[in-house]
Amino acid sequence: MSHFANVARVPGDPILGLMDAYRADLHPAKLDLGVGVYKDAQGLTSIPHAVKLAEQRLLDSETTKTYVGGHGDALFGSLLSQLVLGADNPLLVERAAATQTPGGTGALRLSADFIAQCLPGKGIWLSDPTWPIHESIFAAAGLRVGHYPYVGADNQLNVEAMLAALSHVPKGDVVLLHACCHNPTGFDLTPRDWKRVLEIVKARDLLPLIDFAYQGFGDGLEQDAWAVRLFASECTELLITSSCSKNFGLYRERTGALIVCAHTAQKLQDVRSQLAFITRNLWSTPPAHGAAVVATILADNELKALWASELEGMRKRVASLRFGLVDALRPHGLADRFAHIAEQRGMFSYTGLTPQQVQRLRDEFSVYMVGSGRANMAGLDANRLDQLAKAIATVCTP
Repeated sequence: MSHFANVARVPGDPILGLMDAYRADLHPAKLDLGVGVYKDAQGLTSIPHAVKLAEQRLLDSETTKTYVGGHGDALFGSLLSQLVLGADNPLLVERAAATQTPGGTGALRLSADFIAQCLPGKGIWLSDPTWPIHESIFAAAGLRVGHYPYVGADNQLNVEAMLAALSHVPKGDVVLLHACCHNPTGFDLTPRDWKRVLEIVKARDLLPLIDFAYQGFGDGLEQDAWAVRLFASECTELLITSSCSKNFGLYRERTGALIVCAHTAQKLQDVRSQLAFITRNLWSTPPAHGAAVVATILADNELKALWASELEGMRKRVASLRFGLVDALRPHGLADRFAHIAEQRGMFSYTGLTPQQVQRLRDEFSVYMVGSGRANMAGLDANRLDQLAKAIATVCTP
């Protein structure tokens, strides 16, 4: 008898599959715009110098590898909460705290299980489109998943449709919002849009869950936190998932946190007791190294300034690549059609290319991106923008 006889094979993750196809491609001018990692001008996902310095300091001073506890590194949690909410935010005194998680994905899963186990009956509402893992994480936790419009078939942000849909979300449900650098579209809300969303959230008594995976990659560290801090100041209860993968370059170290803002200090402790119970059954305690690196950087003024400068360099490079691609498309008469690429924020862009055009880019030019037309702008090479523009013009020709 085979115990595994009825175990079926499931399709592989499409983005990870793109990685395999890209590696197998022998074309000397191949271009990877699929996987969501930052790449420098040499095409490398290098380690920030501030991180290397912090790691060396830890190597010299670390005296133990014992567990860090259910909520993780306390200093990391405190300093990351300050980075997200603002160092002088009165919430940090007693009504907000972080639970360390294995990356932002871990924070999302922890929030999903918390909602399912402690807030029974609540559904969660995701933007259409959203990061595909959002769909599977919340469905796996058993939550009822709904959607609100975000970007329409015309590849434009549709704020009015979003607001109309949120106005009919069942009272008390959870709404997931992208703080900045919306994944996968790159289209972000304006401050005015955010205020309108906030009014609906308050009127419908919705619980905001803000996914904050790209702090520093949109308009800057402080600017990107604006919406998060707005909601924290106006909503008595709030969940925030924070990731250190992109802005600290700690992808494989799996470093993130779920930050909870509660109405009272007592209620915060109630929630944290539940989170500790849930994490015990998920991963017991989180990995320590990445959190220690972040804490070391944020606790040292010189290291923090170096890190912030490096992050700003990454942000500016991605922005310049966006403008550069639009300029490269100008001689082909496509600058207006793709002008939105320069208006979007963060690493990703919904280019507006169709699945058929994406497939042609891969087959004819060894340019790899997700079938939806989402491109990782940080994967571009400034010296090859003309090459990419020519390829796009070719597949866009009727």
